[in-house]
Amino acid sequence: MSNIDLKSGLTIHYSDLNPNGNPVVLLLHGLGATGESWQMQFPALIDAGFRILAPDMRGFGKSTYPGGSNNSQLMAKDMVALLENLAIRSTQVIGISMGGTIALQLILDQPSMIDSLVLTNTFAKLRPQKFSLWFFYAVRLALVHIFGMTKQADFVARRLFPDPKQAQLREAFKAQVIQANPSGYRSTMRSYTRFDLSNQVNSIRVPTLIITGERDSVVPPEVQIELANQIPDAKHVFIPDAGHAVSVEQPEEFNQIILAFLRANTNLMDPDETKFTTIEEIIHA
Repeated sequence: MSNIDLKSGLTIHYSDLNPNGNPVVLLLHGLGATGESWQMQFPALIDAGFRILAPDMRGFGKSTYPGGSNNSQLMAKDMVALLENLAIRSTQVIGISMGGTIALQLILDQPSMIDSLVLTNTFAKLRPQKFSLWFFYAVRLALVHIFGMTKQADFVARRLFPDPKQAQLREAFKAQVIQANPSGYRSTMRSYTRFDLSNQVNSIRVPTLIITGERDSVVPPEVQIELANQIPDAKHVFIPDAGHAVSVEQPEEFNQIILAFLRANTNLMDPDETKFTTIEEIIHA
């Protein structure tokens, strides 16, 4: 684990795993989470030969918050600076939820740096039609303003992991959320009322995969279907029995899907070709 000072008041904490691996995969976490939220993907990606960068976004985890606005545009710029400081010219990007919005902003700002995109339970514009979702967002914002990060963490964790059998996942998520800077968290949440890249994503020209947890109760699946339809030639996979935290709810299936996609778009192939599954086989299974 390392830290890098990008500017006064902003230090980005990140994990650089398998540093001699290639290509690079940049993992972008969701709102309130940290780079450690990808732990269930680390072994599979390392075994496949990839170099992994898993940063904490500004204001989250062990990264600092310099104050002022906090949004996906700024976090995308941070990722450009991180890559440049590490002399990485291009990368594959996997983002979930907030991380997906950062990934979208990143490729629109710096298309030459991104070789492929995996966008998980995310959106280009979030304007849900159901009142229940608006109510959830409003309560979430109110909690972090009035009661702080602990109440916020508990509320969101119960939404993401409602099953009693998911208690361990719930506690692990809460431990990550309470590390966030409250001001940075609030600013990020407010920014999504204005976030809208829906008229720009049709310019994306790299291989793109959308992964949707069928039971996502935070970003409606219909919003993700719309995103997949807006990005030229994007592939779309649904994972059954998974919600918003699909990467930890169904890690084996999630890992199989991302590895099939990454292998199809890089020079890395499964040494045992009889075990290699293509993304097309997964989509049409």
